[in-house]
Amino acid sequence: MKKETLGTCPVCDKKLNITRLTCNSCGTTIEGEFTQCKFCRLTPKQKNFIEVFIKNRGNIKEIEKEMGISYPTVRNKLENVIRDLGYKPQITGQISKTEILKKLSDGEITAEQALNMINE
Repeated sequence: MKKETLGTCPVCDKKLNITRLTCNSCGTTIEGEFTQCKFCRLTPKQKNFIEVFIKNRGNIKEIEKEMGISYPTVRNKLENVIRDLGYKPQITGQISKTEILKKLSDGEITAEQALNMINE
């Protein structure tokens, strides 16, 4: 089983630098300071979300169905990925905690969905 390169330090959560590359076929080793792609720094959960997002061509309704999450949770996950890729997410469209609690009390969302929306 192949292991994926770590993108962040498991101790301090900062970006890791790659300093050695080795060819398994001929044994050539290259040393230096190499950067990782932006996607390598995402968490496994974020990578899974991006895969589902792309597979469903960005159709949020389909993403909701496949992942079993609400529209606001899809939006929050997307905003988090955008931020972690180094871009500034758009704040507009985010739902306030008051709105989340209203939806919960009106029975529009479950307690679990409300928690997910607040935490993401």
